[in-house]
Amino acid sequence: MNPTLSPPIADPGRARVTEADLRAILAERIMVLDGGMGTAIQPLSLTATDFGGEAYLGCNEALNLARPDVIAKVHADYFEAGADMVETNSFGGTPLVLAEYDLVDRTYDLNLAAARVACRVAKACSTPGRPRLVAGSMGPTTRTLSVTGGVTFAAMAEAYYQQTRGLVDGGVDVLLIETCLDTLNAKAAIVGARRYLREAGISVPTMLSCTIEAMGTMLAGQTVEGFHASTEHARPLAVGMNCSTGPEFMTDHIRALSELTWCHVSCYPNAGLPDEEGRYHETPDIFAGRLERFASEGWLNIVGGCCGTHSGHIRALARMVEGKPPRRPRARPRLALAGVDFVQPDDSNRPLIVGERTNVLGSRKFRELVAEGKYEEAAEVGRRQVKGGAQVLDVCLQNADRDELADMDRFLAIVTKKVRVPLMIDTTDPKVVELALGRLQGKGIVNSINLEDGEEKLERICPLLAEFGAAVIVGCIDEDRVQGQAVTARRKLAIARRAYDLLTMKYGIPARDLIFDPLVFPAGTGDRNYVGSAAQTIEGVRQIKEALPDAHTILGISNVSFGLPAAGREVLNSVFLYHCTRAGLDLAIVNSEKLERYATIPDAERRAAEDLIFDRGDDPVGAFAALSRSSTAPSWPAWTRWADCSPPTS
Repeated sequence: MNPTLSPPIADPGRARVTEADLRAILAERIMVLDGGMGTAIQPLSLTATDFGGEAYLGCNEALNLARPDVIAKVHADYFEAGADMVETNSFGGTPLVLAEYDLVDRTYDLNLAAARVACRVAKACSTPGRPRLVAGSMGPTTRTLSVTGGVTFAAMAEAYYQQTRGLVDGGVDVLLIETCLDTLNAKAAIVGARRYLREAGISVPTMLSCTIEAMGTMLAGQTVEGFHASTEHARPLAVGMNCSTGPEFMTDHIRALSELTWCHVSCYPNAGLPDEEGRYHETPDIFAGRLERFASEGWLNIVGGCCGTHSGHIRALARMVEGKPPRRPRARPRLALAGVDFVQPDDSNRPLIVGERTNVLGSRKFRELVAEGKYEEAAEVGRRQVKGGAQVLDVCLQNADRDELADMDRFLAIVTKKVRVPLMIDTTDPKVVELALGRLQGKGIVNSINLEDGEEKLERICPLLAEFGAAVIVGCIDEDRVQGQAVTARRKLAIARRAYDLLTMKYGIPARDLIFDPLVFPAGTGDRNYVGSAAQTIEGVRQIKEALPDAHTILGISNVSFGLPAAGREVLNSVFLYHCTRAGLDLAIVNSEKLERYATIPDAERRAAEDLIFDRGDDPVGAFAALSRSSTAPSWPAWTRWADCSPPTS
């Protein structure tokens, strides 16, 4: 222990406010958060002695031990100005930041002290009708996993774990993961914080707040919608924005977030944009005036200030929100996916196209590039799929002759820089799933789990879905030795229902994150087991969507045409996809570069394809194959939306 920094003050003996009580307050009024800590410290002209020595000059966290009275006065001033909640003086309290001052060994003490100082003041300022709260501030660190690198996901999560220990043991009411520049950092913070809370057996709610730059995205490229989609698995008390710009530039983002999220919304901006000398010019009245629209429009639950704001700004905010009703969380949770870009499947874009060519099991070219270590060229395959229309990219590197874990690590490091769409991690190895989800700043999809071995796969994969945040594909397969792979619509629905109940009730996976694969079998091989199976799959999609409306569906479309001539495959795939989409299909795994989305198909080709799909006529397989051999692949006009189109008439 460094002798120049005192031990933390004694535990103030304050009871932590429960999440239920917090939610009750948020239902009654807009809560007011404090203003900037640095803004309050700067005018005090503190010396090296105040910080505990020359080595710690500029480390605000050192003041928690060297001058706790200074920090206590800042908190008290904000409470006096009308704040309901103050943030601990721990913004840079991870070992990654404290290492710059050789204070890694004091991480726990500094965060514990920050929490205790704030909690002592909160206790003194609370009244029976108005409890004062403490949020444990957890800043973004000085590194970003998606941009600068230089640190692993595990190391980042460990850094936040160590910070959480001190803040939680010190008694904070909320953990505030704030000023998020890179969503992957935020996900690491969630993992680290949750780990300590599990170990300690304590429940403390989380708030998440990102920083959107003037160009409209976070530093790592995501929008506020993408940030929310990627972190909603944490089930935060509130999600919002802080720092960066002043309130004026946050308007569109806060409006969008308020319409999107099912949790509470927070906003605590800087006092405008700083000038060349780093000074902020929005006065308290101007600042509160610009945030008044946010409150009056019903977008806010929590409001405060960040850089450049002081107790005067908070006093003006407290006056402004008085009597204004809080936002009522009203958005219905829906499936949302994100890479850098954000996407939600709905009737306006069904089905989302999942590019299938970055799969070593389905593309010889891709497999050879990976085998030769040409990861840049392999990632270009994915980029072309996206350019061809893929809105999600399937990534499968399961090659029995290679190290899948190493290949996935190397490939993701490159492909995540080349494509902005969400990724689908296609593997049967939980270690690969864990590694991959720790590389994605967005919210992807895990492909897949099923009941072939009972609940074994669910037990291995579901904890990872909850830890990192991901949707999951559930194959309609169970342990039945005769009909394990469901062929009939009835069997498909029965397995989907069973899996749905297990996953939502036992494993806690939200229904919106379940994507059922009713399975597609080859319709043109002549195999008697699969005669009529295409029509059964279409009906299976329809029945699953009707029975489980909060869940989603996906199909590997090209399986239906396996074994047919190339020209015939494109026709059959397109017609089959059309009918599946009309039945309610949400996502389709296809080769986006070869997919023919057409508005008109020559009558003969269309009728032959539909006869094969619906098993009409004496020999639909033979008729379709013969027609395919006599045709070349057509080039039909593209459809902009499958669901808007009606089948051509004869």
